[in-house]
Amino acid sequence: MNVLSLFDGMACGRIALERCGHKVTNYYAAEIDKFAMKVAKANYPDICHLGDVCDVMWPEMFEGIKIDLLVGGSPCQGFSFAGRQLNFDDPRSKLFWEYVRLLKETKPRYFMLENVRMKKQSQDVISEALGVQPIAINSSLVSAQNRHRLYWTNIPVDGLPDDKGIKLKDILEDGCVDRYKSHCLDANYFKGGNLKSYFEKHRRQLVFSDDGLCQVGTAAELDHYKNDQIKRVYHPDGKAPTLLVNQGGNREPKVLFNADAYSNQMRPLWRKLTPIECERLQTVPDNYTAHVSNTQRYKMLGNGWTVDVIAHILKNMEMDDV
Repeated sequence: MNVLSLFDGMACGRIALERCGHKVTNYYAAEIDKFAMKVAKANYPDICHLGDVCDVMWPEMFEGIKIDLLVGGSPCQGFSFAGRQLNFDDPRSKLFWEYVRLLKETKPRYFMLENVRMKKQSQDVISEALGVQPIAINSSLVSAQNRHRLYWTNIPVDGLPDDKGIKLKDILEDGCVDRYKSHCLDANYFKGGNLKSYFEKHRRQLVFSDDGLCQVGTAAELDHYKNDQIKRVYHPDGKAPTLLVNQGGNREPKVLFNADAYSNQMRPLWRKLTPIECERLQTVPDNYTAHVSNTQRYKMLGNGWTVDVIAHILKNMEMDDV
């Protein structure tokens, strides 16, 4: 099949197609991040990078090749509840209309668009433009990461993925013990941060959420920072929060890994997740991103897709006549 992937990043769509057994003949990718392109090329040398999505011209750039599948995750910063919620007034989120343009021009048999949860008004604009309603899937069903996303597609989707029951402890590298579920990856994870005096100055307790996260901290502080992840530490019995694009400013996942010390009211130990562990949160193969610096690895993983969720959607394409 011939695939056009817009806002391709590190080619998570290609991994998903491979994982669900679909053979790719041509994979065209619109992307401008040189580090993401380097990782994609290192893993799939046959990828054809087209550059900026705004410069992708149909049919001039495709030598008569018919596109069977159009996928993409247009920039979400304007829609995200974590941002300023400028919606389509945000120049990054306006790039959604480039997806619509190429959908109309290429007329693929199948399409899929991914984006964050957003205000109903913006969601309805996207649904009207694409002619389908979104499917809401939380990556926590297939990974150790709590990551809510919306997927618009004309592919028949057979319900939600089965819950694999994966905990944060299940994705740890050998030798890193006593951690369970993580928050959602974003691309600023690379900036690091610390928990200076957080456990030393405050009484510790567990705070559970409906999403399966188990947060370590004082109830007062967690209430004060309820819309921020700056001072949250996650216990092995919970899930990881969403890996984000801006994982800096102390927003990287902070994980307790000395549970005995915690339970005995001694000083516990914590650390941020390694790049491989973040790959596992996104169900990306180990060391898939190892071709660039750790800074860039964290960033592109925060920008990426949870591969097993995408594979769950794409597996239902009928390929006999594609």
